[in-house]
Amino acid sequence: MSAEVEFAPSGFSAAEPPPRPAGNIAATALRFGSLIAFAAILIIFSLTAPYFLSIGNIGNVLGQSAISGVLAIGLTIVLIAGGSNVVTGGIDLSLAANMGLSAAVYASLTQLGYGDATAIAAAILTGALIGTVNAIAVVYAGIVPLLATLAVMNVVAGLELVLTGNTVLPASTPFLSALSASDAFGIPVLAYVLLGFTAITTAIVQYTPLGLRLYAVGEFPDAARAAGLPLRRLLAGAFVASGVAGGIAGILSVSYLSGSTTGAGEMLLPVVVTALLGSVFSRRLVPTITGTLLSALLVGFLVNGFQLLNISSTLVSGVQGVLILIVVSATTLLRRQEA
Repeated sequence: MSAEVEFAPSGFSAAEPPPRPAGNIAATALRFGSLIAFAAILIIFSLTAPYFLSIGNIGNVLGQSAISGVLAIGLTIVLIAGGSNVVTGGIDLSLAANMGLSAAVYASLTQLGYGDATAIAAAILTGALIGTVNAIAVVYAGIVPLLATLAVMNVVAGLELVLTGNTVLPASTPFLSALSASDAFGIPVLAYVLLGFTAITTAIVQYTPLGLRLYAVGEFPDAARAAGLPLRRLLAGAFVASGVAGGIAGILSVSYLSGSTTGAGEMLLPVVVTALLGSVFSRRLVPTITGTLLSALLVGFLVNGFQLLNISSTLVSGVQGVLILIVVSATTLLRRQEA
């Protein structure tokens, strides 16, 4: 049973209070409003931008959304285990910097003559190490996640500058070429990577006992503690999993850009938007992996439509900021009303 649809882990002494009818109506309106907005975006751009809904362009959107989508899924895991309060709950602001350093490690090793297997392992290990540092800072040192991951972000960004000398490190291997290729229909391989990564993560997070425990820790910490769940270990594991997602995104970034990048920090806002916006596609307004995928596609189609219409990219950042304000404000008010 999906953790999103029903959450009732055995052994819990406390149950979620039933939401008020007004809260149900508002939550339903928010959810279906987001779906209607998604459909409206597709309709408007399909009428104004040429080839917007062509198979090639849809595949292109999926490919362009792969990196931010993988990062957002990593952040979603932290949101699930730490709670969706972005100040006191789960948040990982180091993900974009994590991707940049992991990409730099991958590119550096390929330049030194190491094979793809070694470079892949090193990139993922780099991401996992950054996630471990976040876990230690948040879970064991007791630092607020917002501050802890912000500090780690700055440290990781500095390490990337030291490693790359603030320059792009080119990388070219058979594996990277295969990863950046497209199939016979013009759909990028990165699109399949995003869908596959989403399917695997969804199966683990939303359909296994481990996923139920993560939701328990994030939504009902007191009940989870009373049930004997290892809260600290589960939350630490969520940060490590997020770090691994950052390492994987680093590999995808090297493939997409044919090297490392010095502008990884620019990915932070789209990733946060995607992860937070994903909750509005859930019936209970909680973070889900499938909701994050829909959110990634929504943001991807929005950016793609602006590009096809030659609209300034600065407007995209403004729209993303507005989306964050709307989603966080709406979900916070609804949960306060239900409480």
